[in-house]
Amino acid sequence: MNALQRMIKDIEQEARLTRHLTGKEALDPRVIAAMRQVPRHAFVPEDLTYLAYENGPIPIGAGQTISQPYIVALMTDLLKTRPTDRILEIGTGSGYQAAVLSQLVQKVYSIEIIESLAEKARSRLSKLGYDNVEIRTGDGYFGWPEHAPYDGVIVTAAAPYIPPALIEQLKNSGRLVIPVGLPYGYQELKVIEKTDDGELKTQTILSVSFVPLTGKHDLDLTDYT
Repeated sequence: MNALQRMIKDIEQEARLTRHLTGKEALDPRVIAAMRQVPRHAFVPEDLTYLAYENGPIPIGAGQTISQPYIVALMTDLLKTRPTDRILEIGTGSGYQAAVLSQLVQKVYSIEIIESLAEKARSRLSKLGYDNVEIRTGDGYFGWPEHAPYDGVIVTAAAPYIPPALIEQLKNSGRLVIPVGLPYGYQELKVIEKTDDGELKTQTILSVSFVPLTGKHDLDLTDYT
């Protein structure tokens, strides 16, 4: 068994172990196929490639990380993507999550607040041939209104509360997947579904640990639910 096969096995095993929290016996086969297709070692620092297929997060510089493979797979699964979808990602990081999504949807728009990471991710994705991903440098709290509305929104950093702009830019019948909680404190992975009538249905999936969503916006840390 090679490292990639072991990573996939670890993802499938963790999905079974957390089924009482997620309600999922297994993840969507399309998501598992996408995880197989993307070379995770190309998205981690060169001196840490030996960790690339371990089921854990890896630092990528600037205080950021590439998320645990199981969490990447789970969040992707929770979006319930379709091939025609246009997805907004907040927090490009290394570009790994965007690359996985690019295998499943028509277009990924991704925002990264740290310019050096955005530039590296843009170059990396281009070299690897992920040409349906567009990256901009900016504060993801405000979304990317020029291309809204989106079929789905995924946030890869924890916010004290759900940014209103992301709800506004989500299509009716769309889904927002986001970790919500205090920086380096208790956080929960949530799915917000916007119904056909524009109403919101929120589901809490499991506890998680993400780096915080950063930016110049005013975050009220007393209200993070």
